[in-house]
Amino acid sequence: MAHLGSRRRRALALPVGLALTVSLGFLPAASASAAPAGGPTPVVTDGPKLSYVVNTYGGVLTAKSVAKAIDRAGGTVVTTYDRIGVTVATSQNPDFAKTVRRTPGVLSAGATRTAPLPSQSTTDIGTPQELTAEQVEAATAATAKASKAASARSGAADEPDPLEPLQWDLPAINADKAHQKTLGSSKVTVGVIDTGVDDTHPDLAPNFNRAASVNCVSGKPDTTDGAWRPTAGESPHGTHVAGEIAAAKNGIGVTGVAPGVKVAGIKASTPAGYFYAEAVVCSFVWAAEHGIDVTNNSYYTDPWYFNCLNDPDQKALVDAITRATRYAESKGTVNVAAAGNENYDLASHSIADSSSPNDSTPGDRVIDPAKCFDIPTQLPGVVTVASTGAKGLKSSFSNHGLGVIDVAAPGGDSTRYQTPAPPATSGLILGPLPGGSWGYMAGTSMASPHVAGVAALLKSTHPHASAAAIKALLKVQATPVVCPEAYDIDGDGEIDAVCTGGKNYNSFYGAGLVDALAAVRK
Repeated sequence: MAHLGSRRRRALALPVGLALTVSLGFLPAASASAAPAGGPTPVVTDGPKLSYVVNTYGGVLTAKSVAKAIDRAGGTVVTTYDRIGVTVATSQNPDFAKTVRRTPGVLSAGATRTAPLPSQSTTDIGTPQELTAEQVEAATAATAKASKAASARSGAADEPDPLEPLQWDLPAINADKAHQKTLGSSKVTVGVIDTGVDDTHPDLAPNFNRAASVNCVSGKPDTTDGAWRPTAGESPHGTHVAGEIAAAKNGIGVTGVAPGVKVAGIKASTPAGYFYAEAVVCSFVWAAEHGIDVTNNSYYTDPWYFNCLNDPDQKALVDAITRATRYAESKGTVNVAAAGNENYDLASHSIADSSSPNDSTPGDRVIDPAKCFDIPTQLPGVVTVASTGAKGLKSSFSNHGLGVIDVAAPGGDSTRYQTPAPPATSGLILGPLPGGSWGYMAGTSMASPHVAGVAALLKSTHPHASAAAIKALLKVQATPVVCPEAYDIDGDGEIDAVCTGGKNYNSFYGAGLVDALAAVRK
């Protein structure tokens, strides 16, 4: 995934027409498929079936007239989000987007993919390292022994969950101390926009909000019972993320940052791991309209790592998802997103991107991150999160950038680079996996849910606070982390990244490491 500097992404703006929701009358537009004297030319529909987003200037009448234009261009409307002026459609007409863009009332339109092929765009590193039954048993026994000894010394009976001593990330943000005051409110819900959440996991079942869960993969909400779950063979990513946020403190497995709040599964990826724009739009609109207080976004939107405004297809994706995230925030939702794992300086003047589009044949291109955006993390109002390791340093993989990174949180790193203090043994992040097990993962994907968890604690403490207020508190209460004198994370004698900025705000850590204890203080 990815991210910028003094020319901040916050400068992106919605078109005035949408803000005013002006309904524009439809006037037939000239196009390559205009009818000749002998009758209409048949629309070509022999291309691959692709999904599209069509962004209008707003208004129900405009949406209806645009729907007719979509039909004439050989498209089919999947759904329309009138409140933000976004229509999701499919078509096999290779010129569909070009044709629809000429329709009055259409701001932008573009394909959400370049080929109907699978891809993977979550922001974790590598595959999960699942704990064996023997490791779980040994950790459980060690925790019980340590708790018994502590209780004998102090008379306290507050026992940690069996695997909690392996979670070095909780004390790193004072979450263990926060839990002594409160576990968070069950009236607060965090929506995990991800690969699906296994709500049957014993660490997640007590805190799962079924009513706020959904499958948005097609671009249209599917509320079928269990549709939010990953199927066999799908990524465990969303389940792990959900557990980092709100795994119950129930004497089983691990503990989440906010173990008293609710978590909802908002499935947005295809079985192969695609996060298409139509699914992402659906997810944010769903969150806005179903009482979701915080969303976590540990992915980037396929198929472009960076979406450039000078490309009509990519611009349409930026327009659509910007509208969706802003709509969610206007309803009180705090949107938190992972910064990405390529060690990019997102405040630089250029970045070499050789991974896009990731659903067909990637090409080499050099982009300007002031004009080409990783979405949703670089969109206005979204909290962008960098990752730290067990030693508190920027993770070796974490993207960075002055004016891009808002805050930092534990996302793990190679144990060789950043070894945790005992009894923790791995520099990665421990969390639940589908099917009732637990395992280690790492990435900015793991950092973002720590921030989402702290945001949920803040919302629990300040239930009437606006999204803007919660975001401000995340930064104000963060613990500043100064730039390292020389960042040579692998010890090979070469500088791996350059940190810029001051003590209270810099390119590696933004405003600093989030603080769960500060979040629960009135």
